[in-house]
Amino acid sequence: MKLTWSLVFLNVFSCVLPTIGLSIKHVRPLVLWHGLGDSHSSPGMLEFASRIEELHPGIFIHSVYVDEDLDKDRNAGFYGNVNEQLELVASRIAAIPELESGFDAIGLSQGGQFLRAYVERYNKPPVHNLITFGSQHMGISDIPLCRPYDFLCQVARRAAKEAVHGKWAQANLVQAQYFRDPTNLEAYLSANHFLTSINNEIPVSRNSTYAKNLASLNNLVLVLFTEDKTAVPKESAWFGSEEVPTEFHNEEHQAIFGSTSRTIIHMRSQPLYQEDWIGLRQLDERGGVVLETCVGEHMQMGDCWKRLVRDYVGGSR
Repeated sequence: MKLTWSLVFLNVFSCVLPTIGLSIKHVRPLVLWHGLGDSHSSPGMLEFASRIEELHPGIFIHSVYVDEDLDKDRNAGFYGNVNEQLELVASRIAAIPELESGFDAIGLSQGGQFLRAYVERYNKPPVHNLITFGSQHMGISDIPLCRPYDFLCQVARRAAKEAVHGKWAQANLVQAQYFRDPTNLEAYLSANHFLTSINNEIPVSRNSTYAKNLASLNNLVLVLFTEDKTAVPKESAWFGSEEVPTEFHNEEHQAIFGSTSRTIIHMRSQPLYQEDWIGLRQLDERGGVVLETCVGEHMQMGDCWKRLVRDYVGGSR
């Protein structure tokens, strides 16, 4: 989101940075978690918060941060241990008095799966409605491309692709920790300690609390960007993943066609859903899973967010 907002705002609320806005009792507070390459109080995030406040005057908004320094917070979206970052964020959320009775949450891109992880693992204080925009709930099968001259991103992407299942990558490269290649699921299941955990994919370590907590949401609103070429596959935003037909699992086919032919396993056909590993089916069967689209590329939100924020933020549902 290329939006502008006066940085004077930071000075006004410097004592509670990066908590944005003032609270009044009858408006349910909101937590935002930014996406890759962004920071908690970037001009775009501040503008987004201000526009939300126009819809819900007086709303208290907390913008999640790993580090208060904007550059370090942006770097933490590329480098760091996601499980450790989640623990840090959860402890901070629990210490904010305005959030103690619960809140709604919006996750932008990777911030969406991180907020879902918060719901499953912590949820104290509880999330009522969770909206995720273009998030990678079933992971990515390719590392997103970088903008030209974004050398931090390019270095992280190169390192992640070269050793995505290595111990160092799985503990230090954020994107590697939700990389899920359907052609190499065995390596993913043995190496990954974040996405496999929040999706309860390892039978011996499945956590029933994750399912209980996710099913406790009022609503889980999953937003897919119709032209998304950054998050691969884009259907991961709706808990979709790629399936590689067994007849194409050979080097000769890949040498000829450049990649394997893939189809999408949609949410309700996933073992995760059918066996209800994380409470998603229970939530869906009572009408709590909402599938939405925004027309455009990854995080080109336009005004499609307004109706969702009006309907699922602030306490109306």
